[in-house]
Amino acid sequence: MVNVFPQNKQPVILQVLPELRAGGVERGTIEMAQAIQAAGWQAIVASEGGAMVSQLTHLGAKHITLPLKTKNPIKMRANAHALARVIKEHGVDIVHARSRAPAWSAFWATQKTRTRFVTTFHGTYSGNENKWKHRYNSVMVKGDLVIAVSDFISEHIRANYDVSPSKLRTIHRGVDTAKFHPEPSLGRRSEELAKSWRIPDDKPIILMPGRITRWKGQEVLLRALSRLPHREFFCVLLGDDAGHPGYRKELEDFIVKLGLGENARIAPNTPYIADAYMLAHLVVAPSIEPEAFGRIPVEAQAMGKPIIATDHGGFKETIINGETGWLVPAGDVDALASTIDFALGLGEEELVHWGIRARQHAVDYFSSDLMKHKTINVYSELLWPQQYRGDVFRETDEEQSA
Repeated sequence: MVNVFPQNKQPVILQVLPELRAGGVERGTIEMAQAIQAAGWQAIVASEGGAMVSQLTHLGAKHITLPLKTKNPIKMRANAHALARVIKEHGVDIVHARSRAPAWSAFWATQKTRTRFVTTFHGTYSGNENKWKHRYNSVMVKGDLVIAVSDFISEHIRANYDVSPSKLRTIHRGVDTAKFHPEPSLGRRSEELAKSWRIPDDKPIILMPGRITRWKGQEVLLRALSRLPHREFFCVLLGDDAGHPGYRKELEDFIVKLGLGENARIAPNTPYIADAYMLAHLVVAPSIEPEAFGRIPVEAQAMGKPIIATDHGGFKETIINGETGWLVPAGDVDALASTIDFALGLGEEELVHWGIRARQHAVDYFSSDLMKHKTINVYSELLWPQQYRGDVFRETDEEQSA
């Protein structure tokens, strides 16, 4: 995956983020630490810590605990001094920031130590209409190179920030296509999940993974299901309430109000998400707001499952409409209902063909291995600019004469 580069010192890469508890940013950080270590380099991560620190240290990477979640300006300056000490002590070559508050501390530290700086722009970030909030957000374009997690985010950056296009690199987030693989061996745990969630075994399962929060579109999906001309399905809304139990109760009441009490259920999140996908006949991601990238459609395709998602944001880049899944207008209940009805009517042979196409699409374009490789190349572009030419390195004079 990684070239042998013309330098004796192995690079040291420091990633900074608020914490290592759960989420896509955190998973991406762990994945890149794995890639950095696999390259023979040294990975360091600075954060407030969390449950995922053990995953990091298991890889041989180092974790440094700092209060990087804070937005207090005085503490952010103190973090900058602490990061500068880390950079000098460990011989850090590149600092990679993944969130705004720690990015400011990292930016100040790299300015002080003259260290290369990379940022990953993970979302659209609210408040750009306010000049102070816009300035706060703008730290994410101060990297020597700026990574956007999708073309949607890259376009957002160009539209809202004064940044040279030559600094932008689009690297789609990826999923572990070895973990998300339709292996028959997943069946046993899938059966256990079905039993614990009290899922009937005589109806096709519609799965909607995602946090129980309003913008994810659970209400849109439930309305669409209520308009189907039959009740030959069972829907699982899979996810945690993200600290909003009131909305979860609203959804439970809404399920009853729509007459879906025997056809829909909210299930708690599970670490065995691949096994949950194995239960599904169909996966739906009906977000009413654009997602910067959105892992659910890619995970579903990697599992060989038909996916219906909203036609905006990163979803438009990860689904080939009519070939690996379907895209429907945001909030269009009737369009979602008719597409669900069509997908539920597909025969077994058709489903197999859909699954093969979807799986190959995910493997070819949205694997975590590809994301890691492209990010290593971004680091390499900064470390060895004279040798770097796109995705390859020019031979040095010594190599040419060998």
